[in-house]
Amino acid sequence: MKIFLSSVILSLTMLVNSQVVCAESTKVYEMRTYTAVPGRLPDVLKRFNDHTRKFFDKYNISSVGYWTPTDKPNTLVYIVAHPSREEATKNWAAFSADPEWQAVRTASMTNGPIVEKIESVFMEATSFSPIK
Repeated sequence: MKIFLSSVILSLTMLVNSQVVCAESTKVYEMRTYTAVPGRLPDVLKRFNDHTRKFFDKYNISSVGYWTPTDKPNTLVYIVAHPSREEATKNWAAFSADPEWQAVRTASMTNGPIVEKIESVFMEATSFSPIK
């Protein structure tokens, strides 16, 4: 009986550990680059600071970092993380459909559009990446 229980415990431990590894390996990072309308980057940054990040938290879009490139004016680059590519699709759809977000977005564009172009690249961390 002891051998059987030990075997069951060992099997369950291996199963749980393998599921954790599988779950972790599906995590994806998304690098997004926003090119602001010339002169409107302060409006983009204000919207992110005052509102967007809160909506990201609400929809399980984890912020990794935000940057303004020193050699590329009118640009915001940021990286977010998602549990999986499928979750990213679901989270972005929910975020975009949120009536409160839509109101914030509309209000931020009272004086015209603030974003000219959005680029998105999905990435997986390499085995040697410190972020893993």
